[in-house]
Amino acid sequence: MSYSVGQVAGFAGVTVRTLHHYDEIGLLRPGARSPAGHRRYDDADLDRLQRILFYRELGFPLDEVAVLLDDPDADPQVHLRRQHKLLTGRIEKLRQMAAAVEHAMEAQRMGINLTPEEKFEVFGDTDPEDYAEEVERRWGHTEAYRESVRRTASYTKDDYLRIKAEADDLNARLAALLEAGTDPESEAAMDLAEEHRDHIVGWFYDCTYEIHTCLGEMYVADERFTATYDAVKPGLAAYLRTAILANAHRAGYRGA
Repeated sequence: MSYSVGQVAGFAGVTVRTLHHYDEIGLLRPGARSPAGHRRYDDADLDRLQRILFYRELGFPLDEVAVLLDDPDADPQVHLRRQHKLLTGRIEKLRQMAAAVEHAMEAQRMGINLTPEEKFEVFGDTDPEDYAEEVERRWGHTEAYRESVRRTASYTKDDYLRIKAEADDLNARLAALLEAGTDPESEAAMDLAEEHRDHIVGWFYDCTYEIHTCLGEMYVADERFTATYDAVKPGLAAYLRTAILANAHRAGYRGA
């Protein structure tokens, strides 16, 4: 079985001119010629072409490809193992590059388009991009996540400063209740818990009471959130969580 140069070009996704060039430089000479002198390629030629294209895709110059393929001590298995190793390494490199691009895309979708100085001013020591991958992994399938991405995409530095100012003010008032020994299930604490939920609804997504109680649990289960709230006032994370649960019950939610 033999194939014309046009057929081989179609199989391999290369041009006829490329195959002519490979023939001219001795890299891939067709195994036979037709009576009219046209190139005819057999299965062995196709195997060699496959190896050529592997090495070319990996960036090897054609003269180096010729040396590799014409090594009298190398058998086909050696070539396949070498190509497999090289391709595996390249796949891993490309995977890392893709992950970096996805990370950058996610940060942009979340509206984190601030300079390093602005990020420090708004978020302090916490860079929200550090959590972008985890956020998408945990909540990327939810409508709340998609709504938050849509809404924050246009937020500016001033918007984030307003968000932070509102949150700081709310946390300070919660801390004052805790300092005064006010029961977290009191009307005052529940009112601030409702304000906390409204803050999320106003800036990010429709935070139902079910979602809000899940957030409250996360504030005490995830040490990073606990540390953030407890930095304002030791015990504030647990205090807020109890107030959130009480407020949800007050609103008629019974899943908590």
